[in-house]
Amino acid sequence: MKKIILILLVLVSFIGVSQEHKPTRKQVVDMTPEQMATLKTKKMTLALDLTDKQYNDVYTVNLEHAKIRKAKMAERKAIRDSGEKEEPTAELLYARKNEKLDNMIAHKRKMKNILSEEQYKKWEKMHRRKGMHHKRGNDNKKRKMHYKEKHLDE
Repeated sequence: MKKIILILLVLVSFIGVSQEHKPTRKQVVDMTPEQMATLKTKKMTLALDLTDKQYNDVYTVNLEHAKIRKAKMAERKAIRDSGEKEEPTAELLYARKNEKLDNMIAHKRKMKNILSEEQYKKWEKMHRRKGMHHKRGNDNKKRKMHYKEKHLDE
């Protein structure tokens, strides 16, 4: 019995040490749009083998996208800090979703103009995976919230 406990303790300690440390949300928020665009463009260069011209064009698109994201984050943070969090109306939700989708369409068109056909297909595949992973995370949060609500009532 002692051996089993010792083995489990060693395994748990190895698992804890071997976990990859990702940057925290605060570290990501503290980056400037230029830093975010540079990192994203370099990752894309490694994955898609971009030329120098493509690198510069993609950097410009990523910088524009990062500035929009940074502004949205600042807006959400200001609302959260002010304590004026209200339930958004259906019109507001529609407007936000519509704006987000318009930005996504514009971003996709810009990337299609910059990348070759092969690079674009690979980029779409990478982009799709990232979106699927993000959606899965939201589903888990919803399940956890539902579970907590259900058990708090009991």
